[in-house]
Amino acid sequence: MIPVAADLVPVVGGVTEGIGLPPDAAAPAMVTAAAEPVGASPMLVPGTVLLLTVDGDAVGIRLDQFVVRHAGGLSRSAVARAIDAAGVRVDGVVARASLQLKAGMVVAYTVPEPARAGPEAEEIPLDFLFLDDVMGAVNKPAGMVVHPAKGNWKGTLAGALKWHLERVAGGLSTVGGPTRPGIVHRLDRDTSGVIIVARNEEAHHALARQFERRTTEKTYLAVVQGEPRFDRDEINLPIGIHPYQRERMAVRRDHSTSRDAVTRYEVMKRFGRAALLKVTPKTGRTHQIRVHLASIGCPVLADVLYSGRGVVDRSFLGLRGESAPLLTRQALHASSLAIDHPSTQQRMLFEAPLPADINRLLAVLSGE
Repeated sequence: MIPVAADLVPVVGGVTEGIGLPPDAAAPAMVTAAAEPVGASPMLVPGTVLLLTVDGDAVGIRLDQFVVRHAGGLSRSAVARAIDAAGVRVDGVVARASLQLKAGMVVAYTVPEPARAGPEAEEIPLDFLFLDDVMGAVNKPAGMVVHPAKGNWKGTLAGALKWHLERVAGGLSTVGGPTRPGIVHRLDRDTSGVIIVARNEEAHHALARQFERRTTEKTYLAVVQGEPRFDRDEINLPIGIHPYQRERMAVRRDHSTSRDAVTRYEVMKRFGRAALLKVTPKTGRTHQIRVHLASIGCPVLADVLYSGRGVVDRSFLGLRGESAPLLTRQALHASSLAIDHPSTQQRMLFEAPLPADINRLLAVLSGE
């Protein structure tokens, strides 16, 4: 929900501007044509909302360019962070940076928290599947956030990488900025398995290009609720930001945030009320596997966002026995990733064994 904003007032230069205040502010503020540039205003504290109405020479430009141009003093990186965090809305709807603006649209920009200097190096054990001077592969445990973000500044993979590779062994890529040292791609917090890291800028770009061009081969194992109708299938449904819950994604067609998404799956074993799937995403959208499997009526077990249940026990699966939880996080594991080495161009395959909690769940489902 956007905080209450001031009345809109005209400003020269193809935009109408207003400023809204965070909920704990004492009084509303306004910007008039004679006021100082917006960027110089003392009201631009985190949580402040700028209301910008598209007009004149602002029509037809990209959303990110528009915000940088008309919210004076705000850096491109600050605007990019805000858009990525759903902190920019157009006519009340979260939008992509590339959206071309039309006359009369109202852009609401929530000023984000300033970027932090980066995670502190933390002595956290890591399971390295591979490591050399230019790249590494880590078996990320469930429950570990990949990089710092609001509410998760400690215990991250990025902080652990700084301890193991930057502080001791010599370096990590800085392409992702200070909060994402070495981070090339991401896994959700409660998804375990293979994740690739880069140790210098050249390696980072070479690895990132492969993800962008979809030449990597990613395989996941998922235990889902219910059984898919088909033994193998392809789910080809666009994914965008959920219309009401910002932390969720959803199957959405013909929306400004919608992106093509393709997921293939194969049933490895059926258990009646659950099934083990091998999943190969062909695109890399946020929460893609989780959204797609939920869309066919088989959400990932213990996926609180998309199944509505964050804990699975025997009774839920129709099994007898003790009522202790069998799983308390989504049953999704990045089991393998194939990618070309950035220096030698040799095809590398990294594999991470199933973690103990999912192995235990499968043993119970198999009657062992």
